[in-house]
Amino acid sequence: MMRMGRRRGPSLLATAVVVGAVSSSAAKKGAQQGAAAQQQADAQQQAAQQASPAPAGTDINTQIQQLAQMHNAGVLTDAEFAAAKAKLLA
Repeated sequence: MMRMGRRRGPSLLATAVVVGAVSSSAAKKGAQQGAAAQQQADAQQQAAQQASPAPAGTDINTQIQQLAQMHNAGVLTDAEFAAAKAKLLA
């Protein structure tokens, strides 16, 4: 004869806690990725503004130094830095 009793395995509450934690973790990760993408887009826009033709009287060396600082900080990739520098020197 089969015994009637409490079933074995995780309870409904324990399952809900795990599902909630995983869902919360995924939401946080998605928000972080969105923020990183926005930050990179802002950096690229700033680099494009930096690389635009210099107004009369602006020191090109100063602009290249600013680009180098952004490159060293990881805001610009090697390719972006080289392109922006070439545009200034053209």
